[in-house]
Amino acid sequence: MNGSDTEPAVVALGGGHGLYATLTALRRLTTRITAVVTVADDGGSSGRLRAELGMLPPGDLRMALAALSDDADGIWTTTVQHRFGGTGALAGHSVGNLILAGLTDVLGDPVAALDEVGRLLRITGRVLPMSPIPLDIEAEVSGLESDPRIGRCVRGQVAVATTPGNVRRVRLIPSDPPASPDATAAIERADVVVLGPGSWFTSVIPHVLVPQLHEALVRTHARKVLVLNLAAEPGETAGFSAERHLHVLSQHAPDFAVDDVLVDSASVPQGRQREHVARAAEQLRARVTFCDVAETGTDRHHRGKLAAALDQLIRSPRSQLAGLRVDGRHSASDAHSVAEQRSGSVGKERVSWR
Repeated sequence: MNGSDTEPAVVALGGGHGLYATLTALRRLTTRITAVVTVADDGGSSGRLRAELGMLPPGDLRMALAALSDDADGIWTTTVQHRFGGTGALAGHSVGNLILAGLTDVLGDPVAALDEVGRLLRITGRVLPMSPIPLDIEAEVSGLESDPRIGRCVRGQVAVATTPGNVRRVRLIPSDPPASPDATAAIERADVVVLGPGSWFTSVIPHVLVPQLHEALVRTHARKVLVLNLAAEPGETAGFSAERHLHVLSQHAPDFAVDDVLVDSASVPQGRQREHVARAAEQLRARVTFCDVAETGTDRHHRGKLAAALDQLIRSPRSQLAGLRVDGRHSASDAHSVAEQRSGSVGKERVSWR
């Protein structure tokens, strides 16, 4: 850990409900949290405010603030999350989006606006945009023409997320956007970086496409954990296996490596499918851990289970082995060597978070 601090500094990257799940889990482990949030949303209230005011889309940023609030059921957090009904000009807008819009206009700085709302909600940690400018996502999509070999460009986060075709690759517009300086600094100082879960092409992969963020992720000495989704999403990842998620990430950032890939044990059957996931993780130079992190009967992560899994992972010594672990144990082929590495490091014993 850095300095004399006794808690790990953790950076969580993502957007939407996936990042919300990660942040509510991490709050159980540390108070030193930085959320780095995607800024490409072009739908709903966020899209309207972005188009009308030229501001960063506030929705995912607002959700991250709410996830880190010290009083999740308090009046201010509830109000910030409240969405207007009806059919008038305010219909569909959330109060928090409008507050962020007003503060950004008054202060002239979206990060300062986020910090102000953070103080209002008494959040644990800090919320930052991944870039100080709003971005667009463009995807190469096949399956939209009669000839499946023909691809088409689809532009916009909503269009990409809901396409009936097969997303092959995504890019950001502009292609070399600046990163938020505070975000890159937080990644470089972090003890742990967590990427995912979330919409793979529109909330997870964009982080490795911002050049300065990508460089910080490659350069940091932090332990990096990739949390896989519980299931494929209709639209952008329809039909994707866990293995395919890893291949796609590696294709977009061949030099990006992580230490651990966390996969829900119920989402991948035991046997050959898990071996395939472990082999795909080797492209990221990572080992895979399978454990129960889902809310029963849903495709959502359980915050308590996810917190326990992350705690066990990042408190264990870093392994030089790529491979497969089940419920905290390596596969039989690597069991002996991993047991030697892990002797004496069980449960809550204090070990290096790096």
